[in-house]
Amino acid sequence: MPSLASSPEVLLVEDKDSLRRMLRLALEGGAYHVVEARDLNEARDALARHRPLLVLTDLRLPVGDGFGVLRAAKEADPDLPVVVMTAFGGVEEAVRAMREGALDFLAKPVDPEHLLLMVGRAIEQRRLATENLLLREELAARRGLPHIIGEHESLRRALTSVQRAAAGDATVLIEGESGTGKELVARAVHALSPRAAGPFVAINCAAIPETLLETELFGYEKGAFTGAAARKAGKFEVAHRGTLFLDEIGDLPLTLQAKILRAIEEKRFERVGSNVPLQVDVRLVAATNKNLRAAVAARRFREDLYFRLSVLPVQMPSLRERASDIPLLAQHFVERFSRELKKRVSLSPAAVEALSAYPWPGNVRELQNSLERAVILAEGDTIQPAHLQLSAPPTAVDAGGAPPPADPWRSTGEDPSPRSRAARWWRWSAGNSRARWPSAAATACAPPRHCRCRCGSCSRRSASTGWNSPDRRT
Repeated sequence: MPSLASSPEVLLVEDKDSLRRMLRLALEGGAYHVVEARDLNEARDALARHRPLLVLTDLRLPVGDGFGVLRAAKEADPDLPVVVMTAFGGVEEAVRAMREGALDFLAKPVDPEHLLLMVGRAIEQRRLATENLLLREELAARRGLPHIIGEHESLRRALTSVQRAAAGDATVLIEGESGTGKELVARAVHALSPRAAGPFVAINCAAIPETLLETELFGYEKGAFTGAAARKAGKFEVAHRGTLFLDEIGDLPLTLQAKILRAIEEKRFERVGSNVPLQVDVRLVAATNKNLRAAVAARRFREDLYFRLSVLPVQMPSLRERASDIPLLAQHFVERFSRELKKRVSLSPAAVEALSAYPWPGNVRELQNSLERAVILAEGDTIQPAHLQLSAPPTAVDAGGAPPPADPWRSTGEDPSPRSRAARWWRWSAGNSRARWPSAAATACAPPRHCRCRCGSCSRRSASTGWNSPDRRT
């Protein structure tokens, strides 16, 4: 039997000494610690000094009554279960007590086995209610404001905007580069909003072909088009009384923007193939990695839709803007992937320096992927810069979107013959998938088959060395 000091406490309120002693012995036999009181005043003192898991009280007391004890218990803890005892014929009073919040009642004379069964059931119900509350709070915390690591002021401002936006029901526009956590923030807006109990429905406007996007958003009727064998509900309909997240809304076709605008403003739309309007209650959260103001100026995005979406804007900073947070994020990801892969690795100072110097065009997503790869590749217990495999950031971009190739022979300071130039070029370009033959100004000469300048030197070399002969062609 466990010690009474560690047993669940029961507050017993009974004015008759003999009955109180009998009930106390029965409860102690069931491994409960009993706190005794003879009237309402003593019950109030006991509630102030102890934290019982259950109150067992008689309805008739010399000072006050069981209803007063019931009210005092609920004032101390609204979830505290109270069981009332009543003599035969006092069932009406017991029913009244249950209407005022009592959990159950016992008729006198009290059966000890029935008493222990009822007390055990009441305390277990209290334990489950407390556990359920803790689990709900933990779930709300996980689904609520995400645990975004960083102390930079720009990030703090963004999270403050998220919390303020979530409290209302207006449309939210989340802007930021790819990989900054826009969908994570959208889910936080939903979880912190009054619609948290409703559905959260997400759709990526850039991932669905234009011909299918309308049916995905608004649904369709049976027979609306070839292959429509049954009615299908769209995302607006599925998100009723919840939140609809339109990701990459900057890629939304102009043909659908007017219909989206009407659905937002009127909370009404029609399925494809139907003329019957459907009324929905949906909060819209949108996200984009594009400059919508520039798109509006270029007439690629409707101005009225832009203003309707950006009622509550949230700007997510890029990782470059909060570079001081990179070491914190890196440490977090290394610890996370070390646990998952059952390894014990850490970042070397050189690796931290390399991470901080890299521009991270893919933002936090790219940082996460790079560190997962580094933890996998690390052979010892330290991650070195080589394990990160960071590509050198491009410094210049040509018209084709690729950086211009380096001159494969200019670093030698020589002026080799055209034939030697060509040989060096092929050796250099063999490991460079983006290699291009340099311009005439850079080479002064080239094999005629690749030459753009058609210079006299090329022609002479062609005649003298036979560039165009079949056995010299590559």
